[in-house]
Amino acid sequence: MKSESNEIKFYLVNEAFGELSNFARFRIFLDERSWPTSEHYFQAMKFASKDDQEDIWKSSTPKEAAEKGRDRKRKLKTNWDSLRDNVMRDAVWAKFTQHGSLKELLLSTGDAKLIEHTRNDAYWGDGGDGMGKNRLGKILMEVRKKLREAPGTGGKTTENPGKRP
Repeated sequence: MKSESNEIKFYLVNEAFGELSNFARFRIFLDERSWPTSEHYFQAMKFASKDDQEDIWKSSTPKEAAEKGRDRKRKLKTNWDSLRDNVMRDAVWAKFTQHGSLKELLLSTGDAKLIEHTRNDAYWGDGGDGMGKNRLGKILMEVRKKLREAPGTGGKTTENPGKRP
């Protein structure tokens, strides 16, 4: 979903710029493991239990991974609130450096404000009314800036998947 020329709103994977969503089906390699999507990785990292992480890794869809990640019968890492933005940043960096087409898409957004537009989430998204924190959009814009500034990349995908700046 695209709006004004200085903003790009996205949410559903089958709509314009849907590849920016963590539900987009692009495999990432991070922390010495291949993950079906960045959503799988993010949700699994909420938990200290290797069994919980493994269960989420095995999810057949990103939606299923997200549902398991919201299950509060599972014990969250005690410091999750202080970790979550960095975990998301790592997942987004991996996704956009390991897939050249995604890197090109992100760079093609220029200086537009990227907004995960959904009333379902006021932390990662805009809350549907623009009042949310839009942390995913802000992290995408940070990654876009780092991709532009990365020395020696010449606009090409990095050769070290899973390495962070």
